[in-house]
Amino acid sequence: MDVKDYTQDGTVDLRCRPVLASKTGKWKACAFLVGYEAFERMAFYGIASNLVNYLTTQLHEDTVSSVRNVNNWSGSVWITPILGAYIADAYLGRFWTFTVSSLIYVMGMIFLTMAVSLKSLRPTCANGVCNRASTSQITFFYSALYIIAIGAGGTKPNISTFGADQFDDFDPHEKELKVSFFNWWMFSSFLGALFATLGLVYIQENLGWGLGYGIPTVGLLLSLFIFYLGTPIYRHKVRRTKSPAKDLIQVPITAFKNRKLRLPDDPSALHELELRYYVGSGKRQVHHTTVFRFLDKAAIKESSTNSCRPPCTVTQVEGMKLILGMILIWLVTLIPSTIWAQINTLFVKQGTTLDRTLGPDFKIPAASLGSFVTLSMLISVPMYDRYFVPFMRRKTGNPRGITLLQRLGIGFVIQVIAIAVAYAVEVRRMRVISSHHIAGSKDIVPMSIFWLLPQYILLGIADVFNAIGLLEFFYDQSPEDMQSLGTTFFTSGIGVGNFLNSFLVTMVDKITGKLGQKRWIGNNLNDSHLDYYYGFLLVISTLNLGAFLWASSRYVYKREIKEVEGCEQIEAKALEISPLGLQV
Repeated sequence: MDVKDYTQDGTVDLRCRPVLASKTGKWKACAFLVGYEAFERMAFYGIASNLVNYLTTQLHEDTVSSVRNVNNWSGSVWITPILGAYIADAYLGRFWTFTVSSLIYVMGMIFLTMAVSLKSLRPTCANGVCNRASTSQITFFYSALYIIAIGAGGTKPNISTFGADQFDDFDPHEKELKVSFFNWWMFSSFLGALFATLGLVYIQENLGWGLGYGIPTVGLLLSLFIFYLGTPIYRHKVRRTKSPAKDLIQVPITAFKNRKLRLPDDPSALHELELRYYVGSGKRQVHHTTVFRFLDKAAIKESSTNSCRPPCTVTQVEGMKLILGMILIWLVTLIPSTIWAQINTLFVKQGTTLDRTLGPDFKIPAASLGSFVTLSMLISVPMYDRYFVPFMRRKTGNPRGITLLQRLGIGFVIQVIAIAVAYAVEVRRMRVISSHHIAGSKDIVPMSIFWLLPQYILLGIADVFNAIGLLEFFYDQSPEDMQSLGTTFFTSGIGVGNFLNSFLVTMVDKITGKLGQKRWIGNNLNDSHLDYYYGFLLVISTLNLGAFLWASSRYVYKREIKEVEGCEQIEAKALEISPLGLQV
């Protein structure tokens, strides 16, 4: 075989042998992966979408406690990938970390199905009224939930990056295919979420919670079987560095030790290895940037330390700079993640107070409105990929149409509009309550649940821009050998956003409860001021948008140096050449 027949990025098969580009990877490999993603999202949203209702109706938790517990669990699902990504990048690799974690995930789903099915593990109910769950029942139920969270910690950061690994960045055609990968990857996850919010939620409330959780459990097992059928054609990235995180941590330590040294005026005087070293070892050299200049002291050749350890390379220093820049962007994604957390919590509880009848014998489950978030995503993703990107590509010359940070900015603006609409709808609901003198917690407000549709649809459209954009941004901008850990910026942002919402709900309830007036979020939403809480979210979302514009204008994209026919060529990793995130 000619060397050109093999992948150029050094990927190997499961036995660490070089792989043929024509017979492995690309979309034919990803086809086996997207099935798992669809079923896993079906399982997650099948739980998350209606969990607040299960906690209030079956376990008799109050509104604030149920919202807090849902947010804490969701936050854990999204925060544990930090550990899973570290294990993958530093020890096991993506494939084996995913394999072990997926088994833990399935075990948690089996336990959860048992918790809602077996009489000894669930509260007894008579005439639609359930007794309070015992301590052992609650313990088993929450143990199952958090076993799922642990399993998700290893699957979530590795399955998407493993999919992206199937495309060779050094092959122009495959690199072009990769531009659409994250859009269609998320499309498959939206399909799973759609079935969960449309089908599973209805099954849970009308046919039984055991069946509602059992279906995604079986689906998850089936998807794992399909996943392993594709093993012969998967590509695996070789770890070039034994401990990439340790190398990065060395940068600020060395920079601090060299703090009294003067930086050279010419960046080329800093320590860096020859390009041929990176080409020969399969690594990638990163171009020097002028941001976070204090870290450049780690690459000063004449070190003040008496250690025999050589100074850090410019590429190592730039890796640390990328992490700091990503942290800055990550911080301004927390409030948008808090807004997203409303879909499975307060939006659902708000929907239970409205008229949900559709015909004489059918009542819409409040959590099913979440399907419109997914439907708007499913419609918007193909439109974005097939129409918006080509149109903007002709206008800007950017292969992605717009920059990654421009994509995030558009999503955040739409999200602000969505929470403004949610505030306006809640104000109307309060007026209807006042005019009809409604006071009981179980009284139905004579206002259709479909009034909530605009806020769900807008959040779905926003997610096409910011959720997919964030996943692609953090994968794309991560230092080499740290893509799994890099994508945890995406998942951990959602996790912290859920924890932040839990904190806000708890504090708002405590503060407003002490004022002697209506609580903003009470057990009786017909006698609360939920509109005030939405107004509060609108204010902080608007302020956060301003913070995002500031942070993105200062972000500098990763630029790698590669050898083309014996000459050095600087390549903007994100396909953007502007140092300003909001400019083309």
